[in-house]
Amino acid sequence: MCHIKSKDNSGTNIEKFQNDLTELVNQAKKFTDKIIFIGLTKVDELKTMPVSWDSTRFYDNDYVSKYNLVIKEFCQDNKLMFIDMLDLINKEDLEDGLHPNSQGHKKMFERIKIFIRQKII
Repeated sequence: MCHIKSKDNSGTNIEKFQNDLTELVNQAKKFTDKIIFIGLTKVDELKTMPVSWDSTRFYDNDYVSKYNLVIKEFCQDNKLMFIDMLDLINKEDLEDGLHPNSQGHKKMFERIKIFIRQKII
C-alpha cells in the first residue's frame, strides 16, 4: 500500500504505482490468465498518522481511497477481476490500524470466497 511522507507528499506517485501494477500483471501472466486484484482496506488514522513502528510513514483514508480507485480503474481498463474491500473493514478489524486482524481476515476471506464462487467456479 502506498504511504505518504506527509499530508501533502505521497511516498509513491500515481504514475509509478500504475507502472508497478502493469509490471505485476505482466509477471503474473507468465503463470496464469486468472488474475484477481484485492482492493485496499481503510485504516484507523488515529494509529496510522504516523504508524507506531515508523514515524516517517503515514497512511490516511483519502490516499487509500485514491489508490484503491487507481487499482479498480486499472483492472477495468485491463479486463482484470477486482474485489473491492474499501467498505468491508472497520477499525475493530485492524490489528495495528493498518493490517487486518483475524476477524478482518475472516471478513476478507468470506468476500473473496463468494466472489470466486460466483465468477470463477
